[in-house]
Amino acid sequence: MFQIFTDFADYLVFTLLGLQAETKLGDAVHFFVEDTSKIFVLLIVMIYLIGVIRASLNVERVRDYLAGKNRFVGYMLGSMFGVVTPFCSCSSIPVFLGFTSAGIPLGITMAFLITSPLINEVAVLLLMSLLGWKFTLVYIAVGMSVGMLGGLFLDTIKAERWLHSFAAEALKRGQNQLSRENKVHSAPAESLTVKERHQFAKQETVNIFKRVWKWVFIGVGLGAALHGFVPAGWIESHLGQGQWWSVPTAVLLGIPLYSNATGVIPVMESLIINGLPIGTTLAFCMSTVAASFPEFILLKQVMQWRLLTTLFFVLLTSFTLVGWVFNAFSPYL
Repeated sequence: MFQIFTDFADYLVFTLLGLQAETKLGDAVHFFVEDTSKIFVLLIVMIYLIGVIRASLNVERVRDYLAGKNRFVGYMLGSMFGVVTPFCSCSSIPVFLGFTSAGIPLGITMAFLITSPLINEVAVLLLMSLLGWKFTLVYIAVGMSVGMLGGLFLDTIKAERWLHSFAAEALKRGQNQLSRENKVHSAPAESLTVKERHQFAKQETVNIFKRVWKWVFIGVGLGAALHGFVPAGWIESHLGQGQWWSVPTAVLLGIPLYSNATGVIPVMESLIINGLPIGTTLAFCMSTVAASFPEFILLKQVMQWRLLTTLFFVLLTSFTLVGWVFNAFSPYL
């Protein structure tokens, strides 16, 4: 599906611009072109489709179910939805905005947002072939648990107060509508025509894209500038002895090196083959996928610094604990 973006980047960077694939500059520019084009297409398509769905389906029913009394079920469903949606951290943002606008509690939305970049079906298949089904199942369970616990913690501290005003107002409108419907038991909203759904989705696409496009350039540009410039073997030689501090160090090193769950699997394989412990490797790769600069630059458009910083430390703490646990129990997997 995404091969078209790779082919486009190959043609633009290596054919038209004449850069060499083997050079660090060529690799970085190729990374930038491929990821920005892919993210822009995904942004436009996903925002539009979510807009059509919001205008077409009974979103209130979904919202009511997720916002029910059993919040644990909501966290699990949000995390499971993250597992089955093949989005990278940046392209998950439109879904985050759609959930917020629908009035779904922030913790459930964050369970989705944290889990989605960590796990997808391609990454699961690659992991199974690389490390076996036991490790893969544990990885899925850990990824979902990180998302669910992160959502629970953010709900517990009432983190929705740290959303930017437009996102907080959208969440409040959705929740107020739910409250009114529960009081008066109102009938479902009248269906819109196909043209009205298209107009609604089109306007949503334009408004959100205008808000975030420049941050895609900045965020992916930062990741591309650092992509491929870490000297080969440096990580393995400095973090391969399994010391306790190697795991948090690996997490911090992974943050600037933006990738997606599928793209990071070959990196994981290379690190393990070269002697990096499984837990340290996993912590490094999880931070690369789910705690990257591009994601946080985009999230800054909907979150205040206090919420962004809280989420950052939640992820870093979670990935460090995951790394320590996997290093301790990897002989049994």
